[in-house]
Amino acid sequence: MLVAPGELAITFIGHASFLLQVGGLNFLIDPVFANWLVLIHRLRKPGVRIEDLPAIDAVLLTHAHMDHLNLPSLRKIIRHTRRLRGKAPVAIVPGGVEDLVNKLGFASVLPMRWWESVSIGGVEITMTPAQHWGARMLRDTHRGFGGYVLRYGTQTVYHSGDSGYFAGFREIGARLAPEIALLPIGAYQPDGFRRVHTSPEDALRAFHDLGARQMVPMHYGTFRLSQEPMDEPLPRLMEAAERAGVADKVCALGEGETKIFAVSTELAGQASW
Repeated sequence: MLVAPGELAITFIGHASFLLQVGGLNFLIDPVFANWLVLIHRLRKPGVRIEDLPAIDAVLLTHAHMDHLNLPSLRKIIRHTRRLRGKAPVAIVPGGVEDLVNKLGFASVLPMRWWESVSIGGVEITMTPAQHWGARMLRDTHRGFGGYVLRYGTQTVYHSGDSGYFAGFREIGARLAPEIALLPIGAYQPDGFRRVHTSPEDALRAFHDLGARQMVPMHYGTFRLSQEPMDEPLPRLMEAAERAGVADKVCALGEGETKIFAVSTELAGQASW
C-alpha cells in the first residue's frame, strides 16, 4: 500500500487505466496493459507492471471497447491477485457487459445501471451516465456504458469513462459532488468525434459543471484513436485551463505517477512506481 488510513491515492497507469486506493482497498478502473489492440499499437508503455500491483479488491469497467476492456489483462490481474491473496477480485460492469467477463475467474461479476450503487468493503460505488456507446462489435448494441463515482466518507473520485460533453456532467455534480474528476481529453478529431469524446475544452467545461476541486486528465497519448496530433491534447488543455484561471486545479500525471490526497483532498504527497 502507498497510502495511510484516511488517504486516497490515484495512480495513473496509462490511457484510461488507474489504480485507486481508498478505504484500505485497491480498485482498478479500465485496466489495459496490452501492447496491441488488434491493429492498434500502444505508443506509451503502462506506468505500472501487473506483477507490481497490490492485491486488487475490485475491477471497474466502464464499457466494452477494447481500449477499456482487455481480456488478457484481466486474466493476468485475476491470477496475480489470487497469488497474493488466495482469492480473485470482484468485477463491476455496465449491464450487458457481464457475458464478456463471466468466465474469466472473477470472484463475482456485478452488472450495474446508471445511478445504481453497490458497496465494496465500505466504499460506495455509483454508476453514472455518459454520452457514448457500449458495443464490443458493430452490432453489439445491447451493451451498457458509463462512469463511476467512488465514495468513502468525505472522499469522492469520479472516473467518467468515455463520453462526449453533455448535460449529465452537471447532474452528476449535483447528485454526487465528486471532488476529484478523472476526465478524457483525447480522440476528438474529426469534429464529429466530439459527440462521444470530449476535447480538452469540453473536458474543462465538464470539470466546471461537476464542481470538482481537481481534474486528472486521461485518454490521450497512448493509442492513436483519431486524427489530432498525439502530443496536442495536454498542452491544449493546459492553455485552456490557464485562460480559465484553473490551471492549478489540473493535475496531469505521468504514467506510473501517484497523487495522494488527505481527507480534505489537499495534496499529502507524491510517489512514483
